Amino acid sequence: MSTRILLDTATPPDRGFLIQIIPAGRDREYALLLAAELDHLARGAGLEVVGNRLYSSRRAIPATYLGSGLVEELAAEVQSTETAVVVFNNPLTAVQQRNLELKLNAKVVDRTGLILEIFAARARTREGRLQVELASLLYQQSRLVRSWTHLERQRGGVGMRGGPGETQIEVDRRLLRERVHQLKRELAQVGQTRTLQRQARREVPLFTVALVGYTNAGKSTLFNLLSGAQVEAVDRLFATLDPTLRQVTLPRGGRIILGDTVGFIRDLPHQLVASFRATLEEVLEADLLLHIVDLSDPEWADQEEAVMAVLRELFQERGGVVEKSMLTVFNKIDQVAAPGLQERLQARPQTHLISAVTGAGIPELLHSLEAQANRSAPCFHLQIPVTNGALLARLAREGCILEKEEQEESIRLVVSLPLAVAGRLRRELQEYKI
Repeated sequence: MSTRILLDTATPPDRGFLIQIIPAGRDREYALLLAAELDHLARGAGLEVVGNRLYSSRRAIPATYLGSGLVEELAAEVQSTETAVVVFNNPLTAVQQRNLELKLNAKVVDRTGLILEIFAARARTREGRLQVELASLLYQQSRLVRSWTHLERQRGGVGMRGGPGETQIEVDRRLLRERVHQLKRELAQVGQTRTLQRQARREVPLFTVALVGYTNAGKSTLFNLLSGAQVEAVDRLFATLDPTLRQVTLPRGGRIILGDTVGFIRDLPHQLVASFRATLEEVLEADLLLHIVDLSDPEWADQEEAVMAVLRELFQERGGVVEKSMLTVFNKIDQVAAPGLQERLQARPQTHLISAVTGAGIPELLHSLEAQANRSAPCFHLQIPVTNGALLARLAREGCILEKEEQEESIRLVVSLPLAVAGRLRRELQEYKI
């Protein structure tokens, strides 16, 4: 069963009209910032934005969300601008979406539908495509209602899968359920594969760090800078969907595993959180989270909290709270001129200010990562003969040499080693221990 296509982004761009509701208890300026994010999302989905409106609505109308007068006014604007798609930056019920489409004579998409479309366009790997399709089907499941006239037909008779008296909506629901179960089985296999990969990495255990943050905060740019990778890093929402892992060499020669993950966004659709479970396991299993915040965005504080809300949801589903060690990294300081802001943020514990473009603050960040990695590994004081080059090379490769003093016939070392490595080298460590 194929995923229903909400927007056709392969053809010349559809003309889109954007609707932003001023949230209850917030002012117009805040709503304008949300509208700017919606504009970025819409353009990321391939729409040509031809208009937008900001509405203050005290309560949502069950049938059409907006009042009849506003709907008529909007319909006139949609017609005059030849709009093909109207995007609401809030959830719509299936009834509201259907009724609005009839009255506006245009496709109507809510925030969740728009984000799903972007994810569908960006998924590159088989895992990513499976996750997006599952999220889309979970979204569609809740929207199969009798307001869809074509679902009122009956199916039955010999050779018909539906059987006598089964309605079209029941057939569609059953087909959706079957496909959802199949996708969940396939993604469970993907999860098992990732678990095996993590177990293999533990054989040569390295400290693991996962980059998390709001979409377009600069995670992939920082990932490329630290690891030398070539992950796509562009000024575009959700440019990264599939996790990427690379080794990073620390200042004293130790190594860590760095993971780039999908960006979060405020009000991230629950379907996406559920579908990207296997991908987000990399976040849950990391030793340290590096929370990247775009300091150049006026709403950076709200974005920081939005990321923390998603992390809390992930960890609570695992039966716990966010107990992971975390460093907060404020990125794009080269684009910020607010006097005193950087000084105030620098005073926060576990905080770094950097620019992934200019490299400002990167040496300090690497030293902090090294300290975090060393804190989790025991240290050993050793005196090794200079002739045992194989052991020296292995200690440098699998651990972190903190101090080194060369003597005539031996080398004195202070080295931190992951527990598993120390276990495999137990005899050597005991023999050369000072």
